[in-house]
Amino acid sequence: MAETNGYTRFFPYEEPYDNQREAMDRIYNAFARGQDVLFEGACGTGKTLSSLVPALEYAREEDKTVVITTNVHQQMRQFVAEARQITKEEPIRAVVFRGKGSMCHIDVGFEECQVLRDNTYEVVDEERDLKELEERQEELLEASQEGDERAAEARSAVMDELKQVQETVESLKDQNTCEYYYNNLVGDNEEFYSWLYDDVRTPDDIYEYAEQQTLCGYELLKDGMEGVDLVVCNYHHLLDPMIREQFFRWLDRDPEDVIAIFDEAHNIEDTAREHATRTLTENTLDSALDELQDSDDARSEPAYNVISAFRRALSETYEDNFGFGDREKVGDNWQDVAIANENKRDDLTLNFLQQYTGKGIDTELELAVHLGREMDEEYEDAYKEGDATTRQECQTLQAATFVQSFMAEGAELGQYPVVSVRRDEATEEVYGRAELYTCIPREVTKDLFEEVYSTVLMSATLRPFDVLSDVLGLEDPVSMAYGLQFPEENRRTFAVQTPALFSSERDNPETQEAIAGVLSDAVEFTAGNTLLFFPSYSEAERYYDRLGRETDAKLYFDEPGQRAEELRQEFVADDDAALFTSLWGTLAEGVSFDADDARTVVVVGVPYPHLDDRMDAVQDAYDRTFADRSGRDSGWEYAVEIPTIRKTRQALGRVIRSPEDFGVRALVDKRYTEEGRKEMGKYSVRDTFPPEERSEMLDIGPEKLKFAMLNFYGDKDAWDGEPPTP
Repeated sequence: MAETNGYTRFFPYEEPYDNQREAMDRIYNAFARGQDVLFEGACGTGKTLSSLVPALEYAREEDKTVVITTNVHQQMRQFVAEARQITKEEPIRAVVFRGKGSMCHIDVGFEECQVLRDNTYEVVDEERDLKELEERQEELLEASQEGDERAAEARSAVMDELKQVQETVESLKDQNTCEYYYNNLVGDNEEFYSWLYDDVRTPDDIYEYAEQQTLCGYELLKDGMEGVDLVVCNYHHLLDPMIREQFFRWLDRDPEDVIAIFDEAHNIEDTAREHATRTLTENTLDSALDELQDSDDARSEPAYNVISAFRRALSETYEDNFGFGDREKVGDNWQDVAIANENKRDDLTLNFLQQYTGKGIDTELELAVHLGREMDEEYEDAYKEGDATTRQECQTLQAATFVQSFMAEGAELGQYPVVSVRRDEATEEVYGRAELYTCIPREVTKDLFEEVYSTVLMSATLRPFDVLSDVLGLEDPVSMAYGLQFPEENRRTFAVQTPALFSSERDNPETQEAIAGVLSDAVEFTAGNTLLFFPSYSEAERYYDRLGRETDAKLYFDEPGQRAEELRQEFVADDDAALFTSLWGTLAEGVSFDADDARTVVVVGVPYPHLDDRMDAVQDAYDRTFADRSGRDSGWEYAVEIPTIRKTRQALGRVIRSPEDFGVRALVDKRYTEEGRKEMGKYSVRDTFPPEERSEMLDIGPEKLKFAMLNFYGDKDAWDGEPPTP
């Protein structure tokens, strides 16, 4: 490297790109001011190093720890690769952290693991006491044999204590313990930590190493994280408040000593909702009632009374919602039942209030919670003592705490009560689930951003920045955006003037004919593979079937539920193929199609998500929360249109992944065109794209796309043999 002063010592390659150097300067300065950063960068802008390098330098100077996190496996692998390159230039202590479940050698759940840890620690602790007493009695025996009478008296007392400890150790060994964790506690683990920090080790590396040594790698990793420079982890380590608290404790760091970098940060909104949302199934309610019937505690009767009333209300709510034949249509996946009311509480709450008779819902729920906590402690003791082979979870506690929250918070702004139903695969019976859905993610994220020292949120699709700041609760962040750095002559972005594919138009034969013609041309006149994204899997399947009768290209359909990576590998192995998928599937982001893997990407329609009651609730919450921010239709824009265009931009970014790469991006719907912007008003989405991306969009008639593609790929000498004839 040309420079070694300042943060450039952590830059592992010869020279940064111009935009990388500028981004690193701005991010470092933001850290110095204690500000958060919103960083949008297209593929090729080097976002990871632009964020990581100044973060590591500032953390080294100010004694902080950098945590970089993602929800995409491919990005996790990239972080590891970059960290390994960095440590070759400037050694850093880095760990890659994953959830316990994927690293456990004996495959037990979280609660069972906690009990096993506690039991094992007790055994080792008592064994240490035993060893000390044995050594002491030997010393006293030697002294007494030399005539020291006081030593003889003292030894007698030590022998009594020794006997008690021996009995305790024998008793404890009858309990459930973990051999792997036991070896952690009794062994010298210096060899493990020397190996761990000799390079950047993945969780799989750690698992394999620990398995060979019969050690618990997860616990060793937790115990050895103090003083690290960098941690690579999943979103939930930071977005789940309870896990985050533990995670910072393992790091031996206060939140204000942590710099957090979020990759693919456009996903934080949905992930935060998932972590905040609480659910309770009918099966859990039934288990809680069985549990209470077996209890002879006086509190079990009022607890049973209030929980059974909620159970009856739940089943009555979804049963009342079923029309003729609806029950038979319920499948294996959860489907929502509408329970919202315009000017009063939801149907589940109203049914619960009607079903309940007793001394008071709040009073009986409080009794149920207290009883549940005691039951849970008893279950833990039973597992700990070896009286149970598994650590039973208290269903009463789960049910009572959920119902308490549901009643207390269900009417609050941003909380949306939901009832869902599904069919049990084993019994074929339909059962229900109550849920408190969190509409506004900043209720989760705002506390995080206020707690940690600073954050960088990076993605190829963050704009508009003010909307993201509103939704996530960021105050006065620094924002920066860098477009594609690759040669503009290597790409074309076409906005094709087909009919607007509104949901009401999807079955229109003329609309289908127009779109199928464009797609057929796109596939035929691509010099290589074509990716096609649709508003849904059903639309993808419609045109997959239709083009299967009209083209000789090899067609692939990404069916929901199948392993997308296997399909991707099969697809990229071809050289004249087309892959049909949903924009809301797993192939639309976080997956690279480099060079010949795919040359053309097509987005068909404006792929809005399914607009159900849940999405209506999010729109309503956003309207009520953000309506005065900019005069926008906040609910629709914040909750639907902007996230949809972010997904569209992510899909367009699947191709053209390097300076030498070239390809075509096509948006097939009048709403993307300049003509559509003038003609369709609020239904147009062209202005939702950033300015520099709009400037590259070339409006084109459906019949002219094939000629434009033929010319572009011809200029690139991309055809292997003679090009197709229009």
